[in-house]
Amino acid sequence: MELREGPGLPPAVPPVARALAEQVFSRTAGAPLVPGNDVRILKDSTENYPAWRQAIDTATRKIYFENYIVANDPIGRDFVAALAAKARAGVRVRAIYDWLGARGEAVPGLWRPLIEAGGEVRCFNPPRLNNPFGWLTRDHRKMIAVDGRIGFVTGLCISEKWTGNRTSGREPWRDTGVEVRGPAVADIERAFAEAWAITGSPVPPEELVDAAGTLEPAGDMMVRVLATVPNIASLYRFDQLIASVARRTLWLTDAYFVGVAVYIQALRAAAQDGVDVRLLVPGTSDLPVLSSLSRAGYRPLLEAGIRVFEWNGAMLHAKTAVADGRWARVGSSNLNLSSWLGNYELDIAVEDPEFAAQMEAMYEEDLTRATEIVLSARNRVRPTARHARRHRSGSTSRAAAGALRLGNTMGAAISNRRVLGPAEATTLLGLGVALLVFAAVSVLWPLAVAIPLALLAVWVAISSLVRARELRALRERDEQAGSAPGKQQEPG
Repeated sequence: MELREGPGLPPAVPPVARALAEQVFSRTAGAPLVPGNDVRILKDSTENYPAWRQAIDTATRKIYFENYIVANDPIGRDFVAALAAKARAGVRVRAIYDWLGARGEAVPGLWRPLIEAGGEVRCFNPPRLNNPFGWLTRDHRKMIAVDGRIGFVTGLCISEKWTGNRTSGREPWRDTGVEVRGPAVADIERAFAEAWAITGSPVPPEELVDAAGTLEPAGDMMVRVLATVPNIASLYRFDQLIASVARRTLWLTDAYFVGVAVYIQALRAAAQDGVDVRLLVPGTSDLPVLSSLSRAGYRPLLEAGIRVFEWNGAMLHAKTAVADGRWARVGSSNLNLSSWLGNYELDIAVEDPEFAAQMEAMYEEDLTRATEIVLSARNRVRPTARHARRHRSGSTSRAAAGALRLGNTMGAAISNRRVLGPAEATTLLGLGVALLVFAAVSVLWPLAVAIPLALLAVWVAISSLVRARELRALRERDEQAGSAPGKQQEPG
């Protein structure tokens, strides 16, 4: 008996097999499959921004707004003004932006009109002395939910980068989002409430919609709301599962692809098993370091038969996947460890042949503006002349790619997990010399090594003591509340 034709479950699958497969998918993703939805693809800012504005303008009860970047430019100020207008009209407006994402993009005065109008604005995870490495956790989600009736999950931030500038000749960024109607909107709201609670007092439970009781079906699409949190790796496991069960096609678009070995192997295994695996990434990135890291990993993909394409237009910021003409994902998550393990992310996975067909058509259209990267007869990654010029630019980018290759070679040499090739002799030579230099500096000038490490240790120690004091005070308050007169004690 054949269990599946791909990530989507065909109607002919027996009920027991269907239930087992859905259990596997739901537990891996950490999200149930919600029926009765309508999902519409929104391409670029020309479709996303107007849809968002229309939903905001028609709000009557509440607006939940969460985005990694809201820039202090005409686009950002326009959205803040729209939110402020609804707050003045009595609509409950709650907004979250990320501190790191907004750094250099927004000034404190950007949100003042909304705050003065009665809206609530919170900054996610600003730097704190008692948590020196806390800044590594970011709220990378991009969503809007309005009145419990409509939700948007997307890869777009709020900035002129996504609209471009005709005067300066700057092209708009390429990106993708979705509009969701139906019971899945309740899960989108709950994802917002999760991030809101991290930044302060939670959203009152009665303010959230109940999918089982108040939201009528809006269509026949099956949807999962993938609200991932740091260190859980649910989307990482889910992406590997999709790569493992895909049987015909797996087409990926990613803005900052830096695949880890396990995921790369899942893609390679699929391609070697006859699956048409494709990866579309930016040709020019706003983060050249990550672009170089992506290129450093092309070879194992190409050698396994995976087709790699680089976008020829302005920045490609979309994060999408479509598999076997039945399953698709759109949202904020990139295929790298930062999204899989470090950030709060939000994606929509749709199991619907018609929606997947639209995603495939959009993907094929995007490939008409992309250049395929291939291996030459001498087994070298071969870009076009234009790409070659781009590769030569930026010493930081070359250094990042070199660091990745160095790390891979060193790991292989130490663990003996693969056979090293002659081309890696120079890398190993350089590594050996560098380690000898470091050892000599440590012996001859030990303070040059000890002082930076000591300063770091002092910072971590102080932050640990402050944090311990805060936690101890919290425990004492809880104990006092538990022993207050009239308070019934729970049995131990």
